[in-house]
Formats: sequence, C-alpha cells, structure tokens
Amino acid sequence: MSSHDVLKTTQALVSFLGGRENIIEASHCATRLRLVLRDVSVVNTEEITQLPLVKGQFSNAGQYQIIIGTGTVNQVYKEFIRVTGLATSTTGDVKKASLQKLNLFQRLIKAISDVFVPIIPALVAAGLLLGINNILTAQGIFYQDESLVQHFPAITGLADMVNTFSSAAYIFLPILIGFSATASFGGNPYLGAVVGMIMVHPALLNAYSYGEALLSHNVPFWSIQALHIEKVGYQGTIFPVLAASWILATLETQIRKVIPEILDSILTPLLSVFITAFLVFSVVGGALRAAGDSLAHGLIWLFEFTGVIGGGLYGFVLSLVNMTGLHHSLLPVDIQMIAAGGSLLLALAACNNVAHGGAALSVMLLTRDKKLKGMALSSGVSAFLGISEPAMFGVNLKLRFPFLCAMIGSALGCAYSIHKHIINIAPGPAGYIGFLSIKPVDMVNFFVATTISLIATFTLCFIIGKYKKLA
Repeated sequence: MSSHDVLKTTQALVSFLGGRENIIEASHCATRLRLVLRDVSVVNTEEITQLPLVKGQFSNAGQYQIIIGTGTVNQVYKEFIRVTGLATSTTGDVKKASLQKLNLFQRLIKAISDVFVPIIPALVAAGLLLGINNILTAQGIFYQDESLVQHFPAITGLADMVNTFSSAAYIFLPILIGFSATASFGGNPYLGAVVGMIMVHPALLNAYSYGEALLSHNVPFWSIQALHIEKVGYQGTIFPVLAASWILATLETQIRKVIPEILDSILTPLLSVFITAFLVFSVVGGALRAAGDSLAHGLIWLFEFTGVIGGGLYGFVLSLVNMTGLHHSLLPVDIQMIAAGGSLLLALAACNNVAHGGAALSVMLLTRDKKLKGMALSSGVSAFLGISEPAMFGVNLKLRFPFLCAMIGSALGCAYSIHKHIINIAPGPAGYIGFLSIKPVDMVNFFVATTISLIATFTLCFIIGKYKKLA
C-alpha cells in the first residue's frame, strides 16, 4: 500500500466525516478506526464506503467505526492524526468520550458488555472443551448404546482430563466476573477476584446442591447473635456477583476518601472486602439469586408458551438487537439459563449469524464489484463461524434487502429451533462450530435449524437480487 494511497484516503475520510471540527476523538484497534463525532448525521457514508481502502463502516455505542483491515489501519491512523492535528488516543480514551453521547439505558448495556466481552474467550474455550467431552462420553452418537470412551477404553483418562479442564471456568466463574466487573466499575480487580473466590469457597454449600438442601431442611448457616446467614456458594450465578462487584468498587472509592493515607493500603482493602462479602451473604445475594433463577425459568417458560411463533419473532428481531449492541446483555441470561438446566439462546444466535452469512454469500454471487465480492466472501465465512458484524454492517445492511432476507431466514431457523427445543449446555461460538456446546441429542437438529436459516436466506436474497439486477 503506497503512502500516496494512504494520504489520499485519509484526506477524503476527514472531508466525508464532516471536517476536522466534527471529530472529537480518534483511535484504532486491530482492524478499525474508532471515532467519536459531534454529529453523525453530517457524515457522507456513501462516499466513505466507496473509498478503496475502506471495507465497511458502522456506528455503535457512541462510536463511528470504519473497517480498514489489519496493518493498513495503523498507516491510515498515523496519517489521520497528522492531517487532523488530533492528539493520539487509546481505545479507552475513545470509550470514555463516547460515553458522553449515550443515554442511561445505553450506558447500562455498555457496562454489561464491558464486563462480559473480555471473558468471552474463556467461556468459549471452556464450552468447546465441554462439547468435546460430551462427544467422547455421550452414548449413541457414533455407536449404538455406546460412547466413544466405552468403545475405546484407552481414552478414558483423556476424557476425564478434558472434563476437568472444561468445568474449571464454570466452577470459578464468579472469580472471572468479579475481576472483570470490579475493574469495569472502577475498583481494584484483584479485590473483585477475592470476593469472587469467597463466593465459591469450598467451605460453602455448593450452589447446585442448594435446592436439595432446601427440600431436606439441611441448609448450613452462620449464627451471629440473632442473625442466621445461609452458608451457600454462588456457583453458576451472575447477578449476585455483578452486585458484589459494584458494591465493592463503590465502597473502595468512598472508604479511600475518609481513611488516612498512611492506613489506606491496609484498611481500604480490608473493609471493602469484608463489608462487601457480608452484605452479599446476608442481604444482596439471596435476593439476586432468586431473581436470576426466576429470569432464567421465565424466559424458558416464555419460549415454551409462545412456541414456534415466539421463536420466529425472536429470530426476526435478533439482527436489530445485535445492531444496538443489546446482544451482549444476553450472555449473562444465557449463563443463568445454563445453570438452571440448559439454555435455548445459542441455537437462536447461531441461526441469526448463519443467515447473515448466507445473505453475504448470495451477494458475492450476484455482484460484479470485485471489492464487494471479496468483502462478501470473507464476511460470510466469518458469520458461519459466529462473527456476523462484518457481514451485517459491511455488506447486508449497506444493500438493505440482504439484511431483510437475513431477518426472515433467521426467523425460520429460530422457529424450528424452538419447536425442537434445542438446548446448549455451555456458552459457545454462535455459528456452525457452536454444535460442540449443544446437547448431543440436539446436535442434528442444531445443524437442521442453522441450515434452514442459510438456505432460506440465500435463496430469497438471490431471487430478489436477480429481480433488482444487482451488479
């Protein structure tokens, strides 16, 4: 890529973005320019997408993001800073600036996203390992009335090792969330990890045994004068840990204001951790555990009650949910449903992503534009693997009708998924590879549901594209 091309692209970008005065902050990640603009309505989106180095653009969470590509984005950003005279910024600086453009609800969704996005790789790795374990140990997948381990006893040790590795992230999930959430809320993440460790301490009754202990009236508790506090862990819970992290971060900030500096490093961590843990076990935790369980059971009941129609409506609007970033708020719900016995959300998300992949591949065959053809192919494959944003923003939404076709295809696949009650037993990538996180008995139906989305979207998009004579 010549320096002349980079300079020409940068100068055009500044002009199409509404000029230097419309740009507040600029940073970049591995593939995109991340900008905070004063007024997005003045941006000439059509001209930006026509630039040779630009692969797509979208606006989300107060940021205007321009997809350029690995390596090239570094050159463009360097020239962008020189041309505009802006100070170099980190993605963190841009996030802070973009917060000022968000309303309260958007800030809440962003806060949830900031907590869970960093730990997604850990959950996906654990979920895929759990899926591999299920394939090794489930009967009837490869051999009738027999699992792979039973058929090949020599791999028993390997299966046991995989099972141990896969369960670690879920057993100690409150530690991961405690660390990430406390950092997001402005507290010391290591204190957040300590509170998470307290919440899953081996001395506590395991949360998965809590229901049985309640029925047998055998729940252990601490007696402190007139107080009787249940001695129960929080494995598999989300909302109590989020509340604990927020309380901890708030307490730490307030305590630090009144503690003398000479005692700060001793008393602030001590008081923050003790008060937070005490409040969680005595007041906050039990109520939020019940709320989380009610939410999980309520969502399962809603899908069972509405059936195919509910699944279809959910699948139809899921693309709009993803556009706003609201889908990040579904991950804690997914985890809570898994803790309650199994979630329905992974198959639905996979149907939506695969639908956008099908629309992108249809565009690839329809268009004669080499740049769009390449973008459609790469983004379509990415959507099949669970990352739909490039296809959604870079191809389908830009042409409009492929986006609508993907919504329809997603609705059909999701309706089938709810009809067959396809359950995932761990979070996983929302694409074809997500089958590893699906219950073994539901794996075939998972492929059927996602393929319905793919074929329906691809066919509909191709027919409309031919009618519209997309070139």
